[in-house]
Amino acid sequence: MKQLLSRLNPNRYHGAKRYIAYMWLAFATPIAVLLLMIFTVRIGLWGPMPRFEELENPQSNLASEIYSADGVLLGTFFIHNRSNVQFEEISPNMINALIATEDIRFHYHSGIDSRSLLRVLVRNLLLGQRSAGGGSTITQQLAKNLFPRENNPSFFSLVIFKFKEWVTAVRLERNYTKEEILTMYLNTVDFGSHAFGIRLASQTYFNVIPDSLTVEQAAMLVGLLKAPSRFHPVRNPERAFNRRQVVLRQMYRYNFLSRSEFDSISLLPLDMSQFRVLDHNVGLATYFREFLRQELKTWSRTRTKPDGSNFNIYQDGLRIYTTIDSRLQRYAEEAVAEHMGGNLQPEFFRHWRGHRNAPFGRDLSQSQIDALIENSIRRSNRFNNMRRQGIAEDSIRASFDVPTSMRVFSWAGPIDTLMTPLDSIWYYKHFLNVGFMAMEPKTGHVKAYVGGINFEHFQFDHVTASRRQVGSTFKPFLYTLAMQEGEFGPCTEVPNTPVTFDTPQGPWTARNASDSREGEMVSLKWALANSVNYVSAFLMKRYSPLAVINLVRRMGITSPIDPVPALALGTPDISVKEMVGAFSTYANKGVFIEPMFISHITDKHGNLIEVFRPRQEEAMSEETAYLMLRLMQGVVESGTGMRLRFRYGLEGPIAGKTGTTQNHSDGWFIGITPNLAAGVWVGAEDRGIRFRSIALGQGANMALPIWGLFMQKAKANEELNIFQEEFERPMQPLRVETDCSVYQQRSNVRQELRRSVF
Repeated sequence: MKQLLSRLNPNRYHGAKRYIAYMWLAFATPIAVLLLMIFTVRIGLWGPMPRFEELENPQSNLASEIYSADGVLLGTFFIHNRSNVQFEEISPNMINALIATEDIRFHYHSGIDSRSLLRVLVRNLLLGQRSAGGGSTITQQLAKNLFPRENNPSFFSLVIFKFKEWVTAVRLERNYTKEEILTMYLNTVDFGSHAFGIRLASQTYFNVIPDSLTVEQAAMLVGLLKAPSRFHPVRNPERAFNRRQVVLRQMYRYNFLSRSEFDSISLLPLDMSQFRVLDHNVGLATYFREFLRQELKTWSRTRTKPDGSNFNIYQDGLRIYTTIDSRLQRYAEEAVAEHMGGNLQPEFFRHWRGHRNAPFGRDLSQSQIDALIENSIRRSNRFNNMRRQGIAEDSIRASFDVPTSMRVFSWAGPIDTLMTPLDSIWYYKHFLNVGFMAMEPKTGHVKAYVGGINFEHFQFDHVTASRRQVGSTFKPFLYTLAMQEGEFGPCTEVPNTPVTFDTPQGPWTARNASDSREGEMVSLKWALANSVNYVSAFLMKRYSPLAVINLVRRMGITSPIDPVPALALGTPDISVKEMVGAFSTYANKGVFIEPMFISHITDKHGNLIEVFRPRQEEAMSEETAYLMLRLMQGVVESGTGMRLRFRYGLEGPIAGKTGTTQNHSDGWFIGITPNLAAGVWVGAEDRGIRFRSIALGQGANMALPIWGLFMQKAKANEELNIFQEEFERPMQPLRVETDCSVYQQRSNVRQELRRSVF
């Protein structure tokens, strides 16, 4: 044939030969270039490639997770809010939706799908059909997620990155199973709303774990992957619904759904009732999580990993197991909202409506009020941010008078409004705040922690960071000395008369809040139940301020305390945490146990890093502790805490003490049951802001209702076993009588005997 062609037309033959050679060259050259590029990329000529070790253990910022004692995820610390799961923990619905939508040939390629690439070349590039889709496989997308591109790359850099993705995808396929690749992909992908990975996405959008995702939920999550903001189900519900329909049609097309399933599921509306962004400002135990973050930052600086570096709570995927009980935490937050938002705060607004300089007390001068407002201005984020930017102070101050769009807190929900920053400072001054903590007396485990009324708008923590005057809640410590020394019992009678102290400032005499039984002999139990100042002063003079301070130090109180006679009235500033820890000593047979917030920490693989144990110290005898419980039960049975019985219907053993400070700026109640001790403080940011009457400003009205509502909810949950039959009595017989009616009868008998003898 060749000879025939050459004889017929020698020139035509040689031309055809060259043409064929050019065709082969044109065909082979791109392939050769492609192979050469892949080879040079693989050996690192165009920049470093991930090492095999990095592919085996890809470095990603794993969020550290905070768990309650009953296994509920409270929140996370993160740079990227990411938390990994295993393949078995992912719903098959999610796997099916992902493969049907993103890579139907996933199980048949080795990282790069040549058929998809050819489709992209022909339809997208040559025919200009932009809707034809991309050619990236799930494995390529994983490579991109694990080793992301630089920002704004040039065209050449983009080409190099694409080759790197191909090489990495192939290596991933060689070193991992298909199931592992799917798991890694779903653990690293961004679902929007600060949710990286399928676990956080499931919790954020539907409040479920990944293996519980339904078909419609999985379809919506897969739909988000195309563009999380554009198809966000809360901000853009119509687009999200339509995108979910696309995913469902793909699942039907590839036989993951039957026709009847597709038809019925397609009609279901988007249900976003459980949607919540898992950030630091929302969710359960916000104040506690922030307190924990600060504690763990300190902890991580003193703990090292096997490689010698310090732990990082934002990147290392730690599992932090706390002592908090999610049920009690929820009850505490509900109790705060119910009392503060539904009762006390509206009462405070009504109380000050129409009054000049509200809500500041009348004893404050205008200059004092101005100083408090000035202090708030200088502490504000606006002032400090502008000062860091180098803005002149007069310009900063001028900005506080310019109306600004803002969202402010209200108990009915956030309000979008227009007001000046200065007006917003005055607005927030009208709000009362709260600190609440509950703990188990016998273990020290803190079970509930509420540092304020709303973390987003009031970030100061009133459990551990705040110290406020404790008022009459300090008095039980004085009575403890009386019980400990053996001179007195709960029923011992002392004079209810004024006591005067000589001080460097001159004579000082405590005053009673009322004249009830003034001048009479009264029992210590009655005196504590009615918070009688004369009797507290009587005990202070007998035992001295230093003796009281030495006792409370053994009970865990570390705040500064001046050794002055006014201690009898509760003048020290002490935190809620310290007070609850100290009162728990009584229910723990006289042994102080330090409040404990974390039980243990593990790494991301479940390996134990540290177990935490509380400090303990014997503060008093077992008998003294029991006698004090009996004394404080009188507060609830017949004293300032009686409304726990008649208003909140709380039966069973409760010991406690109310507290009201000077000018009723601070209201307290600390109560103890055999299994749980809890303390509440209520007051304003500034002590000059308060109710004008003691009827409204006393601890029994401001703080005690939160304790009552909390215990109502806790008692209703029988699993928690909050109340027992009685506080545990000491093994040895008591040296004194605790039932004052029996004590009085015996005293009368003794008096009759004396009269008959003499």
